[in-house]
Amino acid sequence: MVVPWGKCRPGARDEVRKMYVDPETLRALPARRPADAATRASRIQWDLIGDARYEVRIGGQVAGFIDVVGAVYVVLSGSRYDRAEEVVQTLVWSTATAALDQNRSRS
Repeated sequence: MVVPWGKCRPGARDEVRKMYVDPETLRALPARRPADAATRASRIQWDLIGDARYEVRIGGQVAGFIDVVGAVYVVLSGSRYDRAEEVVQTLVWSTATAALDQNRSRS
């Protein structure tokens, strides 16, 4: 489960701070290769729309975007990129798509 920073309980925020990763460590990770295309039967679909940007659709509707920044997936929720809001950063593709699915379910 992905919990946005603003919804973390105060004690959990201290735990998150303890998990801080040095930016140099992240830069040392290899850049991500493009994610494999989703199977046609999958409810969550994505397309590479830029050098490092994916458009993610859930049930045929644009749910958001995933930017690849080095080794990190930056997840933005919203149907338009210029108005989308960041919801999470993760190192795992499935966590990125799940965050968009969870965020869409709450709307």
